[in-house]
Amino acid sequence: MTVCSRLNVLPPGLAIVACFVATLLVTANREIAAATTEDRSFIAACDGSEQKYVIVMPDGFQRGRPASVLIALHGHGSDRWQFVRQERGECRAVRDVAAANGLILVSPDYRAKTSWMGPKAEADVVQIIHTVKEQFQVERVVLCGGSMGGTGALTFAALHPDLIDAVVSLNGTANLVEYERFLDAIAESYGGTKQQIPAEYRKRSAEFFPESFTMPLAATTGGADEVVPPDSVLRLIDNLRGRNKHVLSLHRPEGGHRTSYEDTKQALEFVLGVLGQISDR
Repeated sequence: MTVCSRLNVLPPGLAIVACFVATLLVTANREIAAATTEDRSFIAACDGSEQKYVIVMPDGFQRGRPASVLIALHGHGSDRWQFVRQERGECRAVRDVAAANGLILVSPDYRAKTSWMGPKAEADVVQIIHTVKEQFQVERVVLCGGSMGGTGALTFAALHPDLIDAVVSLNGTANLVEYERFLDAIAESYGGTKQQIPAEYRKRSAEFFPESFTMPLAATTGGADEVVPPDSVLRLIDNLRGRNKHVLSLHRPEGGHRTSYEDTKQALEFVLGVLGQISDR
């Protein structure tokens, strides 16, 4: 029986008013919000600059109830809107998996458009995670990304395994010491070249820190990927085989620098399944 049907015993005019008021009260008490997309700004603690991220609340989200967060890191040359708006397979799959499982989707600029998870981008993501945890009752934080974002997801998880419950890397690299593309952008982000600050490049190379990857990990790679070659991620996966039983490698020998909708969905659902976050809806 609905709220309004229980008020039919009242005079017609009074019943209409009472129905309207009762409906507002029930909605307010449940604190239900339809799926919403919000562009947010914040002042970065590391340098006082204004930075941004997009947050997408799932349909029927109820404040006060436990929820998990899926953070999506965009690729080189893009920004916070890539995973929220683009129709490419990786982006649609991230949105669909988040929606199907009631996840809060967060897509940061993290110093767009040439981040490469440098120190300031790293600090921004840490700040965003803490902010989201202050605002919501967060159960799990899953980090994913494509290309530069896939690299950034591995880097951030290696640096902050305490903040990440699962990680998905789509066509990323795990070794910035040997990576030879986008060197000017990476040098600007890191504060110097490989020759000038070799320790910084090693620090941000996930391959050298397999012990950090105790969380579920899924990675997609393409054997014909010339933009971000797969070798370092495949080596990291191999190194983790005896350390972590929750590792999935989706390697396509003929694949290039792109992950299909199906592989992205499988990678995300793998880590969510391990965490017990797959919805039975």
